[in-house]
Amino acid sequence: MHTSRKSTYIILIALTLALSGCQSTYYKTMEGFGYHKRDILVSDVEKARESQEEASEQFKSALEKFSALTGFHGGDLQEVYENLNDEFEHSEAAAKEVTKRIDNVEEVGNDLFSEWKDELSKYTNTKLRNDSRVKLSKTKSKFKRLLSAMRRAEKKIDPVLNAFRDQVLYLKHNLNAQAIASLQSEISTLETDIGRLIADMQKSINEADAFLKELKKNS
Repeated sequence: MHTSRKSTYIILIALTLALSGCQSTYYKTMEGFGYHKRDILVSDVEKARESQEEASEQFKSALEKFSALTGFHGGDLQEVYENLNDEFEHSEAAAKEVTKRIDNVEEVGNDLFSEWKDELSKYTNTKLRNDSRVKLSKTKSKFKRLLSAMRRAEKKIDPVLNAFRDQVLYLKHNLNAQAIASLQSEISTLETDIGRLIADMQKSINEADAFLKELKKNS
């Protein structure tokens, strides 16, 4: 089968099994194609990393649109509302994607380490078993740091989304200059909150890079 067609086929099977909720069947099928839990975890971490980068860019974009209100001196208020609402909806979608990707990383990671630990007893060579145990401990420790960084960044998302939602809803029902002035007064708070969110996401991205390096080194 052609490589690109094979990849597409595998992706379709993976999606079908993932949607069915049968994780063990999913792992078994993927292993049949040469993709083991370690490979799946690498892929999931990379996707989680990408989702955080995309979310960071989206929140920056949303902040720019809100910040532009400081220069508002008249115009189509309905258009202003629609633009801000679009940014909010895009930000909300990006946030959901981040959470989904982190959940996937946590599930596959836990499954991988559980399997790794169970299989230590299968070694007959003591030296190899001990070496594998040490690598398991180091890799698991880095994974915990990664997951902690991801969850820490994730927790910063809801307050920002809530602030966006409040402002968009207020503008929706108060399309007037007073509403614009009210939004302008919140810009500095949003800038601070989004700055912290993006900083934590960058730390999480850095942890993802370190974890991927460790995992690939031990492969």
